[in-house]
Amino acid sequence: MKKDIPLPEPVQDVSAFKNEFYRKETAWHRDWKLAFPSSFREIAFFDKANNNLHRADIFTPAGYTIEFQNSPISLAELNSREAFYPNLIWVLNGKKFKGFRVLKHLPDVDDPKLKDYEFCHSDHLSMVRKAEVKMGNFLPKPLNFYHNELKHIKFTSNLYSFCWKQPHSVWYSATAKIIVDLGGHFLYELKQRPQLNGNYPYLKLINRKTFIAQHTPPEY
Repeated sequence: MKKDIPLPEPVQDVSAFKNEFYRKETAWHRDWKLAFPSSFREIAFFDKANNNLHRADIFTPAGYTIEFQNSPISLAELNSREAFYPNLIWVLNGKKFKGFRVLKHLPDVDDPKLKDYEFCHSDHLSMVRKAEVKMGNFLPKPLNFYHNELKHIKFTSNLYSFCWKQPHSVWYSATAKIIVDLGGHFLYELKQRPQLNGNYPYLKLINRKTFIAQHTPPEY
């Protein structure tokens, strides 16, 4: 949901700020910015509270900031940007993630029929009964989707499980929307299902062109 919190007016002349610098860009970073109108790119804002300059990769007329992140980021930097930009979207270069694989289709994680179950944190798609987790059972019995309790559950075409053997765990602390770019015509939104046994991360498939169009008004 979009937050109705205004940013300061954009800075037109950044040369007056001694701590201003230009980040080195990869072809991936540059190509993403070129997907948007030039008037959206590299918009600078002065943060009076911290006396520094924030430069948005993309800032849309609707008030969304899109940051393209090609490398790992510290928790402090993540918190700084998310605190400053009220409507931030991260786009991550997933091709650089080590041990990252999209696995299987998922059911609708918000399906009311699954309210009494929690997903297992495993590469093998299975669930456990929430009642067992509440009782403090550290080894609840995993149930696959052939089990009588789950075999009637329908699967989606746009939600996926995944594994990430060497995760950049800071991204699991993000509050802003996260989009993972693995190349090709589709993107994946990294989402999390709140659970007693720990949030369950999963992916939602998004069309790349649709994502760009959503943040580019027709007049552009």
